[in-house]
This record gives sequence, structure tokens and C-alpha cells, in this order.
Amino acid sequence: MTRLTVNGRAVDVDADPATPLLWALRDHLGLTGTKFGCGIAACGACTVLVNGQPVRSCVTPLSSVSGPVMTVEAAAADRVGKAVQDAWVKLDVVQCGYCQSGQVMAATALLKTKKNPTDADIDNALSGNLCRCGTYVRIRAAVKDAARSLA
Repeated sequence: MTRLTVNGRAVDVDADPATPLLWALRDHLGLTGTKFGCGIAACGACTVLVNGQPVRSCVTPLSSVSGPVMTVEAAAADRVGKAVQDAWVKLDVVQCGYCQSGQVMAATALLKTKKNPTDADIDNALSGNLCRCGTYVRIRAAVKDAARSLA
């Protein structure tokens, strides 16, 4: 049994400590907003925040999680996460949408540390999050819009 704090709630996960956080979230806790993309931490679809830092949950074993976990399901309850989601909707970022939960979480982490990110900051922070539909221009615009709304 592993005790985690997920989206502000203490939860017990009855899984092997080597189980990737992604599968604990999806299969044990029913939080399916976090997506499986590649299983090797290369695409970013599985990005969640642990201690406010973006991590690839597909390769993060439960045993290594030491701090609160925030998934896309809780983003709207977070001031920065809500601003990011609102900007995503306002600027119609999503095309297929599969990568977007990871993109939103990476953008949320960025805006928690950089209030007015440059293009280079945005590109660097989201460089590990692939969008197979190529909505990168809209993603960057949405991050900037969210930053403005938070100022």
C-alpha cells in the first residue's frame, strides 16, 4: 500500500511500489485525464506535477513519489491551472486533444515559476511535450495569454 496526496486528497494505492504513477492514477484512482502516450517519457502526454514540478508519470514509480501530485483533473481548482485551461479554450488550442493534459500541466508548472515567460522559456519548458497535430503556435499563444491574465 502506498499513501499519496493526489489533487489535495490523501489516498492509498494498493499496487506494487514499482508501478508507474500513471497506472496508479488511471487504473487505481480513476483519474483518466493523464494519458499514456509512449511509456518511455518521450512524449509528455503523461505529465503531472509532483511537488509543483512536471514529471513523466509513465516512468515514475510509486516508490519515488514524495510530495503532492496534481493532475489535470485538479487544474481548474488551481489559480494558475485555471488560467491555463481558460486560455486553451479561448484560443482554441486543442485539435485532437490527446497531448493536451500534459501540455496544460507543463504550462501550469512554467507559469508558477515564470510570471512573464519569453518564447524561449515556453519552448524550453514544453519541449518534451509532443503535439502530433502541430498546435505549437497556439500553445505558445495560450501560455502568453494565461500569463497576461494572471498579471
